[in-house]
Amino acid sequence: MGIVFAPLGLVLVFTAAITPQWREGQARLSMTGPGSLLRSGAKGQGMGVRSGSVEALLLLRSDGLWESCLQVEHSELKQCWPVAGPYQRDPRVRLAQGLVLTSLFLCGTGIVLACIGVRCWTDLPLRGVAASGGLLVVTAGLLSLTALGVYTHNLRRLGMDPSQRINNPRFPHLSLHAAGSLYFGWLGSCLQVLGGSALLFSFKRPRCPTCPSRPELPVCPACRSCPEITNKTDMDVYEVSC
Repeated sequence: MGIVFAPLGLVLVFTAAITPQWREGQARLSMTGPGSLLRSGAKGQGMGVRSGSVEALLLLRSDGLWESCLQVEHSELKQCWPVAGPYQRDPRVRLAQGLVLTSLFLCGTGIVLACIGVRCWTDLPLRGVAASGGLLVVTAGLLSLTALGVYTHNLRRLGMDPSQRINNPRFPHLSLHAAGSLYFGWLGSCLQVLGGSALLFSFKRPRCPTCPSRPELPVCPACRSCPEITNKTDMDVYEVSC
């Protein structure tokens, strides 16, 4: 469970981190003024929308942690750019960026340790190493959950400076809401916590049977001093190690 869930969670969180769909919104842009580049481009695409006597475009805006995009609905007119301005400087966005990067690093390191510690091809796994990897994976999941929580809680306020807001009726305020990348991140973070928690059970060592002729001697697959254990077949010894 840990070996499967941890990498799957890492892939989902990484996908969420690099895609620009953490939040999205739409607004109808009026095109009544002369000399509008968007209007001329939209007419070339046949994307003009007439509401009564006013021509308008429906703009779709999406933001991620490192990239923002703007698209005209039902057209191929789309442009993306690295985040900049107040949104980039927002401390909550920077906090989310740092937490996600740290989460990705810790989860990758934890998966490497877990793979080394589990050692499915031997009878004696390195339980401490596997459990340490699980602890890193759980920590990574909690960090990404924190980043997602901070971003979601402040989603509509990120990059918004009321003192510098421009009151222009041609550029109405976007109604922002959560987008698909957030859901990928939530799912991946939960899988990381579940997978890391499963690996944490490696700290609990299995109880080995005692040797009937020497009760004071703990028996494990690496100790062959007990004749009752030594005389068993390899399959029986392997079952004892489980």
